[in-house]
Amino acid sequence: MKNILSLFLSLSLSFSILASASAEDLSSVTMEKADGCLVGPVEQFGRYIGNWKIQDWQLSQDGETWTEEKGAKWNFMCVGDGIAVQDFWMPNDGGVGTNLRIYNADTSSWDIAWTSTGAPGLSHISAIEDEAGNIVMHYVSPKQNPSRRITFFPPTHDGWDWQLEMSFDDEKSWSVVYKIKATRE
Repeated sequence: MKNILSLFLSLSLSFSILASASAEDLSSVTMEKADGCLVGPVEQFGRYIGNWKIQDWQLSQDGETWTEEKGAKWNFMCVGDGIAVQDFWMPNDGGVGTNLRIYNADTSSWDIAWTSTGAPGLSHISAIEDEAGNIVMHYVSPKQNPSRRITFFPPTHDGWDWQLEMSFDDEKSWSVVYKIKATRE
């Protein structure tokens, strides 16, 4: 609970700073410098910094057929030269979402705050990079039913892939239900 409160306060403070800062002030606080997000553990999400065109597919109710969705734009940026990585999810059919991703050196994991148009408040997500370089995310709160996990696959020269899985058997097995292909804009 302490981590989510800390994360929420950081997110609130970020929004307060951004709301009260002039355009010149913002260049020293946010996106102008990405160097701090490209070294050390922050590079795990820092490597996604940039503007991405998204193709996405959802698994149909039959459990076999994939349907291409409307796509999106997904922009990642460095905040405070390494304090956090923030992204903005902008579906082509409207709305917006944002994540604030903060590396927690004490737990060697990420604390992530997510909110979006139409979402009830804030979701707290935790993430860890696995041995293969994939970043695996799990919802901390609110608890999801069914359970969900999200995986970011390492970027290549051409882009990167992402998938959402659900478990219908108390996390004994997982089924991919939504997937993304990102390419540079």
